[in-house]
Amino acid sequence: MDHLAFDPVWWITAVELPTLGGMALIIWRSRQDSDRRIDELEHRLDVGLGQSRDALAAYKLEVAKSYATTGYLKDVEQRLTEHLLRIETKLDAVQGVGK
Repeated sequence: MDHLAFDPVWWITAVELPTLGGMALIIWRSRQDSDRRIDELEHRLDVGLGQSRDALAAYKLEVAKSYATTGYLKDVEQRLTEHLLRIETKLDAVQGVGK
């Protein structure tokens, strides 16, 4: 009858140790899988960030090429100033007649 009695050593050896080993293996595999996925996401983020930087640099270059030059802006400013002076002269003449 001794062999049918509850033996804690047998319980630990036959049930608890394999269960704990299996749980440790599951945790280790989950950790490895998580690390692999994090590395993959980090790589994808780096690639996406690099592509975004390249696209932004290309956009900046395109904007810089298509913006007006300083000389062109000075020319437009000069023409506008001359036109506004002509309008002012005409308004002064109309006001002088009305008085």
